[in-house]
Amino acid sequence: MGWVRKTLIATGLVLGVGYVGLSYVTRDPDFPVVRLPVAGKLLLTGVTIVDPHDGTLTPGSSILTDAGRIVAVGKGELAPGDTSIQRIAADGKFLIPGFNDMHAHPLNAEDPSGDLALMLANGITGFRQMSASDALLRNRRESRLPMTLDGPALLTTPGPLLTPLNASKEAQARETVRAAKRDGADFIKAAFVSGPALFAAIDEGKKVGIPVAGHVPAGVGIVAAAERGMFAIEHLGPAHGLLIACSSDGDRILVELHARTTFPDIPAFNSRIVNKLAGWALESRVINPAAADREAGEVGPMKRAFATFDEARCRAAIDRISAAGTWQVPTLIRLKTIYMSDDPGFASDPNLRYVAPAKLAAWREVAARFVEAYPPADRAAMREGYAFNLRIVKLLDEQKAKMLAGSDASGSGWEVPGFALHQEFDELARAGLSALRILQMTTSDAAAFLGRSATMGLIAPGANADLVLLDADPTKDVRALHTVSGVVRAGFYHDATKLASLKARVEAGKGVLK
Repeated sequence: MGWVRKTLIATGLVLGVGYVGLSYVTRDPDFPVVRLPVAGKLLLTGVTIVDPHDGTLTPGSSILTDAGRIVAVGKGELAPGDTSIQRIAADGKFLIPGFNDMHAHPLNAEDPSGDLALMLANGITGFRQMSASDALLRNRRESRLPMTLDGPALLTTPGPLLTPLNASKEAQARETVRAAKRDGADFIKAAFVSGPALFAAIDEGKKVGIPVAGHVPAGVGIVAAAERGMFAIEHLGPAHGLLIACSSDGDRILVELHARTTFPDIPAFNSRIVNKLAGWALESRVINPAAADREAGEVGPMKRAFATFDEARCRAAIDRISAAGTWQVPTLIRLKTIYMSDDPGFASDPNLRYVAPAKLAAWREVAARFVEAYPPADRAAMREGYAFNLRIVKLLDEQKAKMLAGSDASGSGWEVPGFALHQEFDELARAGLSALRILQMTTSDAAAFLGRSATMGLIAPGANADLVLLDADPTKDVRALHTVSGVVRAGFYHDATKLASLKARVEAGKGVLK
């Protein structure tokens, strides 16, 4: 594949600069130890509590929190005479558990403060980091991640991504999995690996107790990956994975893709070097893989797949994936920004004012490259393919497949952190999902995925005090999810004025919170 050759060339260039270059790319960030403050008592009164599990509304409620936890839920005054409590009258508001962006990359940035602040200002109180390194894992162990209460909590993070640099062979893939487990990773993310390497990683993950999530390689069936034990699949595949599974010609398409997809054998590298090299070499692909490499955006298999779309086959494939216990994280907004990069709505988004000029210039350049790379007919096919992805997500919903809401923000073109998750909400609604289902995907389903249903995704004593106040009922209309008027993060209350000031500071710093 072209991207493999380009990665290897880039790797060779970096290795060729000698010791000085290697010492630069392997340098670990030196963050100070972070000691987050502990919140005092907070009382919200007059709210309508929304239970995301079934949409039950309980008006006129009060919620008392202390030290970052909910300690009481009821009616009226919960702690009369206690002058130490911060009291917030929230009459007419709807209270929900905080949003969770279950596919994001804010910690990839050299200074993630702006991305994290925008996420909190949009009601996101937790996120699933989707790429990491030895250094990030070490910093987390030592409480040195640059996290503050002006941003969401890090919920879970992988080890170094599986790529041909650290998993070109099955034995290498197994060792990379074991090393990530030893270093404290929560899961393994497969990025670009062969089918045998992916299956070896999944098998080893089962042995040592660490799940594998991420991308299913081109030429490997998405159903086969799920039934082998892949815990979560991102972007509906990618590589048109679920769309191909829904095609009556899908088996032949997979055979053809497998025959032309090659992964060279590469000697094992020090894992700390690997992550830096892979990130450096693939940086231009992150904005839009299809614009960076025509092979990534080839429309032939896509057109064949949706020309032979078979709804009954699709439902059967979804049922098999669900029976295997595999979660789907569609990231529709990511797919849209890839395959519809030339949509003028992206370039005119008012939220681009929060993006650093250099990054915005790169996004515009890649969008122009996308238009140059694909003739109008190909771009029309991509738009049709995206419409089929919306249809597939609706089928996932109807078949009661397990799904999460994620944006893939921080690095992806045309995606402004925080706002991108709200765009994802709208795309899920366009697919036909109900407002309640979308609310579940970002709250209670996220908690179930993480095995934290006792402390996340609900409003009850013992749960985390990560909450969002809305101006409208989120069970009736997805647009209500955009009406964030207050956020409680670890027991600290951020009113609308504070949230607006976070946005203003990021805008002034163009991506960095100052």
